[in-house]
Amino acid sequence: MSAPRSLLEPARYLSRAEAEALAKRVLALATADATRVTLQGGSRGNTRFALNQISTAGDDLNTTLTVRSLFGKRSANVTTNKLDDAGLRYAVETSERLARLAPEDPEEMGELDPQQYAESRSWSDATASLDPTARAAAVRAITQATSAAGLHGTGYLETNAGSFAVANSKGLFAYARGTGAALTTTVRTPDGNGSGWAGAAHNDWSRLRPAELGARAIEKARRSANPVAIEPGRYTVVLEPTAVGNLVQNMGFALNARNADEGRSFFSKQGGGNKIGMKIVDERVTIVSDPLDPEAPANTFNNEGLPTARTVWIENGVVRNLAYDRFWAQKTGKQPLPFVASLSMSGGTATIEELIASTQRGILVTRFWYIRQVDPRVLLVTGLTRDGTFLIENGKITNAVKNLRFNESPIFMLNNVEAMGRPVRVSASESGSPGVAVVVPPLKVRDFNFTSLSDAV
Repeated sequence: MSAPRSLLEPARYLSRAEAEALAKRVLALATADATRVTLQGGSRGNTRFALNQISTAGDDLNTTLTVRSLFGKRSANVTTNKLDDAGLRYAVETSERLARLAPEDPEEMGELDPQQYAESRSWSDATASLDPTARAAAVRAITQATSAAGLHGTGYLETNAGSFAVANSKGLFAYARGTGAALTTTVRTPDGNGSGWAGAAHNDWSRLRPAELGARAIEKARRSANPVAIEPGRYTVVLEPTAVGNLVQNMGFALNARNADEGRSFFSKQGGGNKIGMKIVDERVTIVSDPLDPEAPANTFNNEGLPTARTVWIENGVVRNLAYDRFWAQKTGKQPLPFVASLSMSGGTATIEELIASTQRGILVTRFWYIRQVDPRVLLVTGLTRDGTFLIENGKITNAVKNLRFNESPIFMLNNVEAMGRPVRVSASESGSPGVAVVVPPLKVRDFNFTSLSDAV
């Protein structure tokens, strides 16, 4: 059952005042030593299209409330979207009953005192106001072009607009609202032989250009028809920004101090400890997270209510920081440093065309797909090229090539950089949802490891 519409109209998400009032209602019912309330929800719209026409579309509206009850070092969580008095009471009572039965957690850190937060910059009126009619118009900008070209356009458009709040019995209250939008399209030739993809994501819908995405996918589909097979091996590659984002975000997810200190990570140092202060990639590479970056905004606090801020993870190739949760920070004598759902990488000035022109022989990759971890100790992953893979000879694209499986690590990739382009926001999620905000450049990389051919288009 969704939250009562009176709580959500007309903005379709909980305002700061509504979230705070709802949290206080829950906390007033609590009898635990400490209680945390987390509120998350709003609206989500999606439109899916295939064979040049919309196939499904939908909008949903929901708010979930999670109660965390703590007795000493025993805790439990209950989540509900029944926000009437009876639903709230049941959630609190159930959470407290389960907490009393739970085993003690030796790593329990208790609840935070009130904190100070910067105001999130993740909201866009353009995204929040996008309705089904506007989504249909965006899809039509693609499908009219694909139909006129005699090609088959498919894709997915998703938007969300909502709020996130954390409150506890010690007086902490954190609130943020945010939006997200992602549009991806795959265009196929009628015989299914050629396939092209384009996609974009941003919190601000007005930054997405449906017609441009469609034109780019159409061009790739046409050029990718009748691909030839080439021998697997190590190649110089020109990676479009989406392909770079597919791999760099996997590196970002591994920036965890505890895993490193316990010897379970690439960031573990031989003999003990972690690699903070060590050079691990090309000195041109700097990777940061900044929740206030307008190109890659994120929440300014985490699920505990701990503030987040701009963090430099890698600077000029050197590891500067790893993420510390509160327990591991206390154990190691560090300050807590939460991960931010945002990654931005430095770049250069080259265009993709210039990267291609400078390549004697290599492969242009549009994006990677079905990426799975192989060895966390070196961040090795495997996956496939997809929807636009081309042979480069003497500085020009000469043929479409059949897709290839790769075994590669973003660490190896970022040690073999030959040239970099301008960073851009990409749609790096395989699901087509807005996902984590990722800003990366196109790259020219040597010795990229392709291990086998794939006949799949």
